[in-house]
Amino acid sequence: MVPLIGPGQSDTACIDNALELLVIGGGYSLAHAMMMLIPEAWAGNPLMDPQRRAFYEYHAALMEPWDGPAAIAFTDGRQIGATSTATACGRRATSSPTTTI
Repeated sequence: MVPLIGPGQSDTACIDNALELLVIGGGYSLAHAMMMLIPEAWAGNPLMDPQRRAFYEYHAALMEPWDGPAAIAFTDGRQIGATSTATACGRRATSSPTTTI
């Protein structure tokens, strides 16, 4: 098996490779894959909908969230979205939801 993320790649290349694997190789939608890679701050959010919390709890067992500082905009030509990590917000964020239009 060829490594998904090779040594010496930039952070951008690493997340791009992971996103490509999830969307093209795994069949996930773009929004779903981004919510897996960069989840909103859900663990300490008592106001979060239980179904949304369950989504994040399930996916937290599958993979580690992206922890690099990032504010990311993404599109597949039909859908556009943006998200950011808690690191990008100085770890003070209580929520950084993925928004799609």
